[in-house]
Amino acid sequence: MLVTKTDIPGLLLIEPDLFRDPRGLFLETYHARRYEEAGIPGPFVQDNYSQSMKGTLRGLHYQEPHAQGKLVMVTEGAVYDVAVDIRKGSPSFGSWYGVELSAENRRQLYVPPGCAHGFCVTSDRASFLYKCTDYYAPNDEHGIIWNDPALAIPWPVAMPILSAKDQTYKTLAEMEPLLSHYRPVG
Repeated sequence: MLVTKTDIPGLLLIEPDLFRDPRGLFLETYHARRYEEAGIPGPFVQDNYSQSMKGTLRGLHYQEPHAQGKLVMVTEGAVYDVAVDIRKGSPSFGSWYGVELSAENRRQLYVPPGCAHGFCVTSDRASFLYKCTDYYAPNDEHGIIWNDPALAIPWPVAMPILSAKDQTYKTLAEMEPLLSHYRPVG
């Protein structure tokens, strides 16, 4: 597998090894020892699945204080996936990273705790899987508004389909006093 570090500490792009033959293909979507050696700590305690239609934008979500690391991938369709470093004191605080994840490219993204995460569906439909390092805690769920002008994320849709909750989030600057402090990765 190929693991690429990004400019955001702990945020990793993973390209699993594919094994193809006339029957189709095979890949490991997770192997604890190999992923830990690549800088992706465990344990993962919860797996989630979502399916969304084209134009749906989910995010930018995070939990505080029970921050979750997430290993994400797409099994059907394609999404534009984004992580934003919201750890106060991080050398990349306020920076974001975006990448296409699709069933075709089979990439994964590891989003470390302390980063907000979201994605926008670019295909007719997308199925999205993610492994989490902490349990979902509804009382700790927060978000950053998807169109925060200071972040200027170039989402692939101008008028996304949003949940009622995602429409109410505030900007990163408005949320900063409530954010946790950066703890170096590794």
